[in-house]
Amino acid sequence: MVLGLVANAGEATPYQLKQFAARSVGNFWTIQHAQLYTECERLAKAGLLDEEREEGGRRRRTYALTGAGREALDAWRATPATELGELRSPGLLQLFFGAEPGPLAAAQVESHAAKLAEYEELHAQAKDWLPDGQRLALEAGIAHEREWLKFWGALA
Repeated sequence: MVLGLVANAGEATPYQLKQFAARSVGNFWTIQHAQLYTECERLAKAGLLDEEREEGGRRRRTYALTGAGREALDAWRATPATELGELRSPGLLQLFFGAEPGPLAAAQVESHAAKLAEYEELHAQAKDWLPDGQRLALEAGIAHEREWLKFWGALA
């Protein structure tokens, strides 16, 4: 994921990667912010990222892909994923452990409707300039939220 984020940015500090992840892949893949810093360092030591460090001030580190990093990212993208993702839904967990379905479902409908509206607005604004993969991932998020709304709406 870090190689992909750096590739999209061209070059970036871990803080910039954290910001980009929060508004993009953070909607479907969790990463600890501290992990971005340590993973960038690890990938630089492995020769997959170039690191430039400011001489003074905060001595920020900026990372960019190396040729080997680009090859590793391309190889990863070319290998279709076969494992399924983990479903982590606090509402579903509460339901499993006996929460009252009606009030829980009403709250979930509100939350999923808000997320769906956010995704649909982003899609309307960006569908013409988003790279195909990002657009398709956004459309998957829209479909996902619509399914949650069907499920929670039926319980409500």
